[in-house]
Amino acid sequence: MSQQQSTEDPYTIISSDTHAGLPTELYRDYLATRHHAAFDGFLAEREAQLKAITDLGVRNEDFAANWFETNEEVLRSGWEVDRRDLELDKDGVTGEVIFPDADAVESRTCVPFGAGLGLSGDMDPELGLAGAQAHNRWLAELCKTSPERRRGVALIPITADLPDVLAEIRRIKDDGLGAVMIPAMWMNQTPYHDRKYDPVWALCEELELPVVTHSGPADRESYGNHLGIYVQEVTWWPARPLWFLLWAGVFERFPRLKFGVTEAGCWWVGNMLWFMDRLLLGSRGAAKLAGFEEIKLLPSEYFDRNCFIGASNTKRREIGMRYEIGIGNICWGNDFPHPEGTWPDTLNILRKTFGDVPVAETRVMLGEAVAGVYGFDLEVLKPHAARIGVTPGTLGQTGPDGKVRDLESKWAAAKEIGRHWITGHDVAAVVDPNVQALEV
Repeated sequence: MSQQQSTEDPYTIISSDTHAGLPTELYRDYLATRHHAAFDGFLAEREAQLKAITDLGVRNEDFAANWFETNEEVLRSGWEVDRRDLELDKDGVTGEVIFPDADAVESRTCVPFGAGLGLSGDMDPELGLAGAQAHNRWLAELCKTSPERRRGVALIPITADLPDVLAEIRRIKDDGLGAVMIPAMWMNQTPYHDRKYDPVWALCEELELPVVTHSGPADRESYGNHLGIYVQEVTWWPARPLWFLLWAGVFERFPRLKFGVTEAGCWWVGNMLWFMDRLLLGSRGAAKLAGFEEIKLLPSEYFDRNCFIGASNTKRREIGMRYEIGIGNICWGNDFPHPEGTWPDTLNILRKTFGDVPVAETRVMLGEAVAGVYGFDLEVLKPHAARIGVTPGTLGQTGPDGKVRDLESKWAAAKEIGRHWITGHDVAAVVDPNVQALEV
């Protein structure tokens, strides 16, 4: 995009992370009748669990009461299509990638048998798949209301019986869903480096279905009611499968497979790529080790080719690290309608976060990157973007004359440094060429 981009040219903003789900009891109609008795037991157990965590002080009852009282009508957009579109429009969002569990406060919209954001490798394989299928069926109906604006993420418990898993992946593709969410934690099942999962990766590659994890599950039994520990670690678990797949050669065997980590931030990516690359670029510690035979590229090259980050509520610090992370690897998200996301104040937050970021780079992180991963048609979305009307001026990227400001020069040094272990630059060397660049 040109520096002279006018304020009349809108952004196509696509959230890589929104949530939708029925009030849990309404999933009954999407469950096979043979599972109804188990579903009744699940509903009763869920109410008991909510009371237990309230009694322990883990759940902030005052916050929950205020949240639902303040947003009672709006929260119905978690499953009511017309209301949902109105809320997304007001939030500046043209398109969305939809994950389960619209309610992140009391789990009133959780998927049957806990197979939503809590999808885990140790679930009962039959009930876990049944709950996932119920949500997948409903989600496909939701997405068909505005298929150009929505990409639904199907729940696939890949640690279940492989023939059933592959059949469900084929079914959700035929039903119009656009990605596959796998358990972030395989628990006591086979880890993801094992070749038993190759048929899953092969099928997702063939069907052009991105494979994603999402934050939520963690080692809760170890934390007790110490939620600070949970918050510290909850972004690590969905990221962990990434390096299992990378070092196991999955991205070498399946070069067109796309793998994403959602709602786990992206602040850790630059350091991870530096650490992994240096293992192959000269680390003495790795020189004595075997087991790298399947790795033909640098880890950062696999990451750029195969991976992406659903960077919900992307922080200013993370935007400042974008040249190490890779601009095209950052897919912004608003986490609608969860209270920890940017909704319903997205536009104000985007001004603070992107106000001095070059427009062309902003367009990539706010929409073009996620469109490429999930297959949104940017041309088809243009009328929605024009109607919603978020422009560089909306984000404070224009001057008094209405023209886009020179935002590139501020970031020129950081862009030149990029991944310093690849470019050979560091901050001092860019400012003073007589300073020796940092070693890998």
